[in-house]
Amino acid sequence: MGPRQARAWYVISLRPQGGHAGLRHAAAKAGAGVLALSPWTLTPRADAPTRDALRAALQAPAVVFTSPAAVHFAHALLPLRSGAGQAWIGTGAGTRQALHRAGIDGALAPARMDSEGLLELEALQASPVGLVTAPGGRGVLAGALAARGTQVLRADVYARTPISLSPQAVNRLQALDQPTFLALSSGEALGQVLDRLPSDAAAALRGATAIAASARLADLAGEAGFRTVVQAEGPRPGQLVEAAHAVFSRRFR
Repeated sequence: MGPRQARAWYVISLRPQGGHAGLRHAAAKAGAGVLALSPWTLTPRADAPTRDALRAALQAPAVVFTSPAAVHFAHALLPLRSGAGQAWIGTGAGTRQALHRAGIDGALAPARMDSEGLLELEALQASPVGLVTAPGGRGVLAGALAARGTQVLRADVYARTPISLSPQAVNRLQALDQPTFLALSSGEALGQVLDRLPSDAAAALRGATAIAASARLADLAGEAGFRTVVQAEGPRPGQLVEAAHAVFSRRFR
């Protein structure tokens, strides 16, 4: 195989191992390359307590799935079947589409695709609420529901298992001299990567323009030392790349 063709600009993806396809597709359409820097892989939890917790969560009046992965791993454990009067909710459009593919018609997603937008949904005024998710990640939703007196039936159907950062990806990060943009949709992933990068590579990452999926993540990027932070319209790959491309076109062309 010949040398990798250089792109005019790059997007850094912190998605889980094997989960970069959507961002690669969106970036390629915009003429960008992707540097994959995965801090973890996703592993299913299929033991009896997880199955029992999922069964209870799926019987709640409202069931929230925090990611397409949550839908995938839940569907592998138990059939997903909506009951009369139930509300099935994804944290964003991608999760809602995953629910549709799993056979759930009429799944909801907030227009504002973050925990605050979810909490405004009328369907989440019911109690209990089933929460299908993974340990870590979004802590805001479960805590806010509990704070207003809602019983939360939580099922952690997969785990984020840390993996070593790819040495090749770290070397490429340090070597890149093209405009570079960080697709930031997980504060936990960013923290994991910054903690494990060598200091010079961490400095190179902070030199990228952070494209944040939400206002909360934009604030987090600023606190983490990113000098330039831009908020995208949402967390989907196309939205993150569109925001990056707008900055690239304005500043580097």
